[in-house]
Amino acid sequence: MKNFGKLTGLLGVLISALLLSGCEFDVLNPAGYVARHELFLIVTCVIVMACIVIPVMIAVVAFAIKYRATNTQAEYLPDWGHSKKVETFMWGIPILVIIILGSLTAYFTYKLEPSKPLSADAAGTQEPLQIDAVALDWKWLFIYPQYGVASINEIYAPENRQVLVQLTSENSVNAFWVPRLGTVLYAMPQMNAKLHLIADRKGVFNGSSANYSGDGFSEMHFKWNSVAQADFDNWIAKARESKETLDRAGYRQLSFSPKMGDVAGKQKDAEVRYFSQVEKGLYYRIVNRCVDEGTTCNEDQMKLAAAKSLWGELCSVFDPGVVQKK
Repeated sequence: MKNFGKLTGLLGVLISALLLSGCEFDVLNPAGYVARHELFLIVTCVIVMACIVIPVMIAVVAFAIKYRATNTQAEYLPDWGHSKKVETFMWGIPILVIIILGSLTAYFTYKLEPSKPLSADAAGTQEPLQIDAVALDWKWLFIYPQYGVASINEIYAPENRQVLVQLTSENSVNAFWVPRLGTVLYAMPQMNAKLHLIADRKGVFNGSSANYSGDGFSEMHFKWNSVAQADFDNWIAKARESKETLDRAGYRQLSFSPKMGDVAGKQKDAEVRYFSQVEKGLYYRIVNRCVDEGTTCNEDQMKLAAAKSLWGELCSVFDPGVVQKK
């Protein structure tokens, strides 16, 4: 018991030091529509669960004290019978809590579905800014197809403008996460995931990979800069002044990571830099694994496989425009 008291005191000191250290918990400090709703869900669920956990913990201590073996004054009822009131209380409260938590979770899961555009009342009617994000070892490549530029480990986006982030990965499974904007989403090879976010204030927000992907993972960070429209236009102009361009050959060079243990090489490889031009359709080729010359895109391979299948045979009978390839 003495050791338990010391442990509790030490834990209290550590918690106090953490609270007084000025640390900022990004998840609890939302800067966007999605993150704000997710925080509401987290806080509400914690409060609802606390309504059960706290009384149960108090009851455990109170019953242990009241009905301890040395307390001869406590009422002893070995033949205590069945109580419908107790059964109703024991089963009814947990069922009610599950219904509340399930309903809230289902509602916000549907409302904040990553692939769905945000509602007009949250994002307005302006065309979303599209960013094609590629997780590399171990850095992020961001392509702006509407402007024809790209960057490494840096995002610029106007405040109060919806952003459509398309996600894929070259090798390892990663996870794109900007805690102050909400929703972590996986980036996986040969897949194209969609994530809609919006920042409703100016600021620089930390982003990272939230999924362990090997040596160099801990340094896989980027910055999301939420700025005014004029500052965003200036950043686009700055990117277009870069002497580097990004084509398939350039992308293949980016995809090669420094050797294991080369710390200096990894740091230099992950430095922020810009590309003034991006080859058209590059992101499509990355997702479909046909960046290298002479390779067939996955989508085309699936079309050929479908044409050779029984379904393809049946379709060719009714559609003379389908050419059967043997």
